[in-house]
Amino acid sequence: MSVKRRDFIKSSAVLAAGVAISSNSLFAQNKPQKKLRIGMIGVGLRGQNHLNLILKRDDVDLISICDIDEIMLATADKMITKSGKKKPLVYKDGPYAYQKLLAAKDIDAIIISTPWEWHKSQVIEAIESGIKYVGVEVILGITLQDHWDVVRAAEQYKAQVMMLENVCYRRDVMAVLNMVRQNVFGEIVHLQGGYQHDLRAVKFNNGIQPYGGGVEFGENAFSEARWRTEHSVHRNGDLYPTHGIGPVANMINLNRGNRMISLCSFSSNARGLHEYVVANGGENHKNAKVNFRLGDVVTTSIKCNNGETILLQHDTNLPRPYSLGFRVQGTKGLWMDVAKGIHVEGVSKAHAWDDVQSWIEKYDHPLWKKYGEHAQGAGHGGMDFFVVHAFVEAAKRALPTPQDVYDAAAWSAIVPLSEKSIELGNETVEFPDFTSGKWMTRKNDFALTDDF
Repeated sequence: MSVKRRDFIKSSAVLAAGVAISSNSLFAQNKPQKKLRIGMIGVGLRGQNHLNLILKRDDVDLISICDIDEIMLATADKMITKSGKKKPLVYKDGPYAYQKLLAAKDIDAIIISTPWEWHKSQVIEAIESGIKYVGVEVILGITLQDHWDVVRAAEQYKAQVMMLENVCYRRDVMAVLNMVRQNVFGEIVHLQGGYQHDLRAVKFNNGIQPYGGGVEFGENAFSEARWRTEHSVHRNGDLYPTHGIGPVANMINLNRGNRMISLCSFSSNARGLHEYVVANGGENHKNAKVNFRLGDVVTTSIKCNNGETILLQHDTNLPRPYSLGFRVQGTKGLWMDVAKGIHVEGVSKAHAWDDVQSWIEKYDHPLWKKYGEHAQGAGHGGMDFFVVHAFVEAAKRALPTPQDVYDAAAWSAIVPLSEKSIELGNETVEFPDFTSGKWMTRKNDFALTDDF
């Protein structure tokens, strides 16, 4: 891409960032009279976050839900009863009960919150059943072919697939996106992000105490430990990159005037999960004999077409405070969430951090100014409200979702690509172009509409 083209895209984004948010109602002024009919596959702990938000809306009807866990279904039923809304149809007879939900053909949109290995097949089957709007939790698929299959299905059936990556809507992230679009940091040259979150007590539990208190995983465990830990046993790569890559992708126009072109990953030794089992279950516990493949810290470097570099880290098996490790660095300054600071040359004191809060308040994104009160109490500091709101609003208006199938594929394809790089001895691997060249002309309009 030429410098002139990069400057054009950058200038357009800056101008668009200044568009005023004028609508005062919670939902769009041009909303259709008919309510959006929604179904849900998966009402476990994550699905219940989405369920809570759906039940609070007066512009949707929850038609059906599906899950195979009676405990989770019972909790969902209590939530629905408390809301006063009409009870949905419930599908629960076995792992393929969702197919009966899809066969009913009585929904306009669906939200999928199931284990990773089910996402590809459930998304494609939903599309093939005629559903035009599919919201799916991260990640999109397991293999690289999974991602291509979803992209091709979405293109064939003209369906919208939105991966529900909520961190793109985090308040400070959106304020920094505003700063990037207004050239506060100059030309962006390097970005960092990741998933740095001690999940040992999530990956192991005894099925009675939801988090902690045991070192079981698989069938005898609770919630995510039933399935997520198995990925740490058999796989080695960045298994959860989207919280890191999604927000920074919007800042450098990935899939919209820019794209990732290559990737290289490294993995540390795997020690944390074994030591956790020994410390909490003893050396003779059966899981102390498990050989976990997933390195405790996986580091991935990405090169972009326009010259930017991205560093991602996956760190979930060691003791540490939570942090996504964001860093957005340009020719005039940078933001680092770990440092809780911003430095802008000519504005900040030399070699010193400014307190981030004053900058966040100054550049608070218009969507947060408009909907901040409505987001209070929503999961993950309110950002869950925005990602569900964006999905629902797009579906209601028959518009493209702000995070589309190409984003879902590119962001989560980092998983199999990082596995391949590590398996090949840390070789640099080529990044596929899921847009088939359309990235060169697509426009970055994320979070630039009146409502999403």
